[in-house]
Amino acid sequence: MAVSDGMSRLSERAKEAEERVAAATTEARERLEQDVEKARQKTQEASEKLRAEAADVAERAGAQGEDIRRSWNDHVQQARERIDARKAHHDSKVAEHQAQDAADYAAFAIDFAYDAIEEAEYAVLDAVLAQMDAEAAASKSSS
Repeated sequence: MAVSDGMSRLSERAKEAEERVAAATTEARERLEQDVEKARQKTQEASEKLRAEAADVAERAGAQGEDIRRSWNDHVQQARERIDARKAHHDSKVAEHQAQDAADYAAFAIDFAYDAIEEAEYAVLDAVLAQMDAEAAASKSSS
């Protein structure tokens, strides 16, 4: 897949997420719980895929990408632990506080994803520019 295709993939995935969130407000609790579990499984699979690819990417792009992935994985693990702990509590004040925490985390995740898309755009544009430079250099050396 060309790196520019990745931006389309991000856009499509963001649109899917937007549609699911909009639909979630009208779904029954049981259905929403199923959707949450499916989303959790998908993020776990994506995280595992990222870990599998991280060594290769870190070797080629430097350790910074690996540090970001490790930090993100740690963050996701902590968030999931908070979510799991929330399910164990039923006190209304605690539940209200945890609902606010969940909303705050959702806002953070959206901001993080937005920033990641910004960074992905920069990386894709830089990769396209680097490819143009490589082609120009190859053209000069063959002349």
